[in-house]
Amino acid sequence: MGGTDVTDGWDWRRPGGSGAPAGGPVPGQPPPSAGGGTTSPWWSDALADPWRDPYAPAAVVVPATAPTGAGEPEPVTDPDAPTRPGLRQVVLISLITALLAGSLGSALTYAFLGGGAVPTLGAQAGQAPALAQRKPESLAGVAERVLPSVVTIRVASLGGTSEGSGFVVSTDGHIVTNDHVVADGPGKATVVFNDGSTAAGTVVGQDPESDIAVIKVTRSGLTPVQFGDSDALAVGDPVLAMGSPLSLANTVTAGIVSALDRTMQAGEPGGPTRYYAAIQTDAAVNHGNSGGPLVDGAGRVVGVNSTIKSLVADGQEAGNIGLAFAIPINQAKRVTEEIIGTGRARRTVIGASVGGTGATGGGVRLNAVEPAGPAAAAGMRTGDVVLRLDKHPMTDPTDLVALVRKYAPGSVVTVEYRRGSARQNTSVTLAADAK
Repeated sequence: MGGTDVTDGWDWRRPGGSGAPAGGPVPGQPPPSAGGGTTSPWWSDALADPWRDPYAPAAVVVPATAPTGAGEPEPVTDPDAPTRPGLRQVVLISLITALLAGSLGSALTYAFLGGGAVPTLGAQAGQAPALAQRKPESLAGVAERVLPSVVTIRVASLGGTSEGSGFVVSTDGHIVTNDHVVADGPGKATVVFNDGSTAAGTVVGQDPESDIAVIKVTRSGLTPVQFGDSDALAVGDPVLAMGSPLSLANTVTAGIVSALDRTMQAGEPGGPTRYYAAIQTDAAVNHGNSGGPLVDGAGRVVGVNSTIKSLVADGQEAGNIGLAFAIPINQAKRVTEEIIGTGRARRTVIGASVGGTGATGGGVRLNAVEPAGPAAAAGMRTGDVVLRLDKHPMTDPTDLVALVRKYAPGSVVTVEYRRGSARQNTSVTLAADAK
């Protein structure tokens, strides 16, 4: 085993040794580097390893990885690198930004306006003024007290359904209204109360000339009105008109007494002639108010709303222009008591018929004087000219008739009259007619 070890004609030397095997490179030894340099210093002479397996291959070959592209390495995504946002992310970010901007603006406004404290509106509340306390004597207090006694009256006839107003005068169901409200009906009516309930009514009686009618309903526990004194009224006194104008139930209007003993003659063609020595008021009264109460500042009924004056042509609908007229309650109450008691009302007369006015000096001429009538008993004769009745001047025949109707039979009135050129005064005791 000594000397040089020669196997199959190969001379095995360490790297860097002299010479090289003839005919090619030494197996297991790398070729010389390009340019004639020495071999790699990392080379290991595996074949000279005494522990090497002589049957193992001379080299370990590791297959190279197949290229993925034309000489380009496979791209690798960096998970920490920033990515381009998508459309959904852009919309979400925009919405959040807008909400944050709005919240910031509100916060700035809140701070600028004093921390969001709500300012106190209006003056400091104190005791309500007298008009707002609705005392019993106020208009609101009067209306609240009287309205439960005011009713709406509907009457069906061949010409349709007419509607008016009325008011309760007794706890057992008697109701006062105008004669012209029920005149065209069959003697029946529907009464609508303040609370909306209804009841069937029957006409007890009516007086066309005084324009008063009485209806009776079968209902107990009703609240009647309080009566005032129409003779105690003065021009300028406050009054309220209540009723159902134009079917507007429970309507209240306010005004004053504009005049007293305003005499007039009214009535539809072919119907009865009605005479009024009325209370004139500027409280708004319209169709449907007829028969409703006119009350004073204490809530007492002083009149029955009956008619209005209006600037309309024939065939047009009349409306309020501030000229309304009511029957004095002293007269209406008397007529109502007579209707309830006897079914009819007495008519007050002076015992004379009237014609035209006096030729000179005004007044109303008596065309005829009944021999046994009140005027004759007071010394008056046919042809006398009545100048005043209880200080009311006579300028039209309607004046004398309307004022006489105002008084109750048995009343004594002072009459100033002219006979020829002489003026005289007398006291006349009025009477009821024979009808």
